[in-house]
Amino acid sequence: MKLLFSALISAALLLSAVQAALAAEFYGITRHVSTTNIKVYNPKSGQTLGFAILPKFKNVFSEDGKTTYQMAKIHAGQYVKIYYDQHFFGMRHADRIYLLTSRNGKMGHQ
Repeated sequence: MKLLFSALISAALLLSAVQAALAAEFYGITRHVSTTNIKVYNPKSGQTLGFAILPKFKNVFSEDGKTTYQMAKIHAGQYVKIYYDQHFFGMRHADRIYLLTSRNGKMGHQ
């Protein structure tokens, strides 16, 4: 029984480490925002990605992470950095969103 418990704990720790390693980030200009998703365009790569927004999502921050914002603060044309993963049924979903200036700099700085 102890061996089985130990194996389950090890598997859980390994899964947690793999999930952390699979998290990614994406920078770009917001093209669409709703209560259930956000679509972001990266002008450097020409790539557009969509991200699901899970219910009660509250992880919108200034670039330095010190100030939090409501989802309503994000508008089309806003520069953002999104940390995301694809563990929830293989769909990309936002874990954290950081608001940037038009030069991809920190909010509140020129």
